[in-house]
Amino acid sequence: MSKVVHDFTVEVLDWSPFVTPIDLAQASPEQRTALKITPSNTKISAYVLVLAHDPESLESRSPLFNIIMMGKGGLSRGDRELGAMGASAVNGCVYCMSVHARNFNTFGKRPDVVQEIFAHGTKATLDEHHGAIFDFAARLSENPPAVGAADIGRLRNAGLNEEEIVDLIHSAALFGWANRLMHTLGEPVRKG
Repeated sequence: MSKVVHDFTVEVLDWSPFVTPIDLAQASPEQRTALKITPSNTKISAYVLVLAHDPESLESRSPLFNIIMMGKGGLSRGDRELGAMGASAVNGCVYCMSVHARNFNTFGKRPDVVQEIFAHGTKATLDEHHGAIFDFAARLSENPPAVGAADIGRLRNAGLNEEEIVDLIHSAALFGWANRLMHTLGEPVRKG
C-alpha cells in the first residue's frame, strides 16, 4: 500500500522528492550561502535541499518566504496561514495544506475553520472574517484576472485594511507558486 497522502490532513507529513536533493556535505559555496536562510529558519528540509540546485533563486526565495509569512505588522499570522490554505485547497497541495492548517490552528486558534475547509474545500461555509480571507485566496488562485473591486470590498467589509489586503495577496500568490513547485518536485508521504 502506498504511503502517498491524497487527502487534506493536519498530520505532519514527509515529502518524497522526485529530484535528488543536494548532499549538504558536498554543497558548493553558493549552495551553502543560499541555505543559511532557510524558510522559517528551521531545519533544512529535503524540499529546500532540492531547491538548492539553483542557489541563486533559493537565496532570493527564502527571505521572501519569511517576510511574507512571518513579517511584522499587517495581516495576522493566522490569517496569512489561512490565505496559504486557500491557495493550497485550490491547487490540491496536501503537503502545504497540512503545514498551514497546523499553523492556522496554532496562530488562528480556530480548529473548527480547518475542519470545515477539510470537509467542504472551497465550498466551506465560514464566518465573515475567515470566509472573506479564504474565499479571496481561493478565487485568486483559481483565476487571478477574475478578482476585482467587489472581492477587495468584501475583505474591507470583513475588517481588513489596505496593508492586510496586500499581505493576503502576497500569501495566496506565494502559495500558488509554491504549491506548483511541490507538486512537480515530489509528493507528500506519511512519516515512517
